[in-house]
Amino acid sequence: MSHSDYRTKKRKLGHNGAADDVNTSKPSARFNPSQGGRDWTISVAIPGSIVADHRTLDQRMTSPGRIARALAVFSVDEVVVYNDMPSPSHSSDLQTSASSFYRTQRPSHQGHQGHHPRQRPGQRHQNNNDSDAGADSSFTADVDPCHFLAHLLSYLEAPPFMRKTLFPIHPNLRLAGLLPSLDMPHHPNPIDTAIPYREGVTLDRPPPATDSDAACLVDMGAKSPVSLPDAIPPNTRVTLRFPSGSFEHGPAEAVHPATPREEGGYYWGYAVRRASSLSAVFEESPFEGGYDVSIGTSERGDSVSRAFPRHDRALPFKHLLIVFGGPRGIEFAAANDPQLSELGVGGGATRELFDHWIDVLPNQGSRTIRTDEAVFIALTALRRLWDLS
Repeated sequence: MSHSDYRTKKRKLGHNGAADDVNTSKPSARFNPSQGGRDWTISVAIPGSIVADHRTLDQRMTSPGRIARALAVFSVDEVVVYNDMPSPSHSSDLQTSASSFYRTQRPSHQGHQGHHPRQRPGQRHQNNNDSDAGADSSFTADVDPCHFLAHLLSYLEAPPFMRKTLFPIHPNLRLAGLLPSLDMPHHPNPIDTAIPYREGVTLDRPPPATDSDAACLVDMGAKSPVSLPDAIPPNTRVTLRFPSGSFEHGPAEAVHPATPREEGGYYWGYAVRRASSLSAVFEESPFEGGYDVSIGTSERGDSVSRAFPRHDRALPFKHLLIVFGGPRGIEFAAANDPQLSELGVGGGATRELFDHWIDVLPNQGSRTIRTDEAVFIALTALRRLWDLS
């Protein structure tokens, strides 16, 4: 090939030179917010039995990691870890013991609106007399798989720079190095300086005396902390907004954790909630009015194309819930739910709990599909219900 032919071919491949400046060795994805904000949500429910089904610790770590990746990639706003096992010992005391790790979608507003109930303030400094000390210091994959799964999902959702503060050393996190990176919009990245929101954690030191308006300092993963006029306890996770449009300029203000999504249109991570049973997934919904559309997944369900034949419009909903079953399916969870048993809901009648009962992959080539695989498959097939792009 002559030099002139090479230059001609290069111009054609480069589309008049437009592609010559593209650095293909680095990720080029940018987060594009929804114009006008987003008030609808996507929720996913996962059973704790998927942890008990794995025998080795490596497998128990990688399965939650794959689920967390799916939640992040498909912009899921809430994940519910529910108990589907036939054990009456899974009562509210276990749920309370783990509550310090989880974030709810609609936190109590007894404190400042920017506080996150993802972490109890000062948990790293609890004494041994704390009633939660036993649960917080033992490996829980065997005794309480729901706690183990929710613990790892909460750990992965938190921005990496604040994990050391919010998550003390724990046996559940011994192999945390096997967990993947989620790289969500609220995880700091130098290329996203234009995002006007950040996550931070309050510091246990007073602001400088020169700043008379500051009541606390917040570490947001930058070179220096920012100050807030609100007196927030140390080691509390907060959501920050920068009215100037960039965290590099101007003061910060604490806002509700849902503000980046509802007003800014940004995907801002997922909330983690525990439910003691399948029925509690619905009854304890943090949204006013609950979930208006629910989808159950089962190999005995309808195909996605049959359940949702329209491809030219999104499904109208406010809060969508997608429920996955464990190795024995959602029917197993219904059979072990005392409330549903009293109502006679179980077996084939389990589908009556949902608006839609679907098989995410008909004619599968393997006898079984693991739940972490089903999450990716289902969200891929169902994504057109809310995103037609």
